[in-house]
Amino acid sequence: MRIAALIVAAGRGTRAGGDTPKQWQALHGKRVIDWTLEAFRSHPSITDIAVVVHPDDMDLLTDPDLIVTRGGATRDQSVKCGLDALAPQCPDLVLIHDAARATVSKPVIDDVIDALATHDGAAPAIAVTDALWVGRDGRVTGTQDRTNLFRAQTPQGFKFDKIRNAHREQTAPAADDVEIARRANMTVAITQGCETNIKITLPQDFERAEAILRTRS
Repeated sequence: MRIAALIVAAGRGTRAGGDTPKQWQALHGKRVIDWTLEAFRSHPSITDIAVVVHPDDMDLLTDPDLIVTRGGATRDQSVKCGLDALAPQCPDLVLIHDAARATVSKPVIDDVIDALATHDGAAPAIAVTDALWVGRDGRVTGTQDRTNLFRAQTPQGFKFDKIRNAHREQTAPAADDVEIARRANMTVAITQGCETNIKITLPQDFERAEAILRTRS
């Protein structure tokens, strides 16, 4: 079985600060994207890795073992470009992962792959436990029931042909690839997420990610 990883790294990530997009910034001795790639390179089940990058960043990845392709104007378009680039490898499964989640662990990846044995898709998530408010103009205006609510993470894994077809058919923006899969009536399992599988979004997230990586050194 061929299992591909598709790393989405075409965004600009301006909220993270810095002179370059967050995926190219330094993190504990490497670039953010290098840690992300290492998580999938070191996984024994991953056979192919594709990375979708911004057209201005095509020269920032030179490893000949990687499939590097240009992204589109939106995340949906970038993922579609990555799936098309992977098609010649004929993967059975694909794990779509945000480059900014540099601290993803092997158990999280394992659980997604295992769930794909019985589902069209699978993705890690953590159940919401905090109280949820509705607010406006800096004031609380109501509450939201947290029952059956989850915080989604990546990698989001799918049967390759099914998610590629789903992306071809989608016509409206989507929050993530799970939403696109569900529009195509694919079954998507929820696997166990991890609090250390953080997405670098804001400047302070670099410190959090570095602390996590130090514990694994």
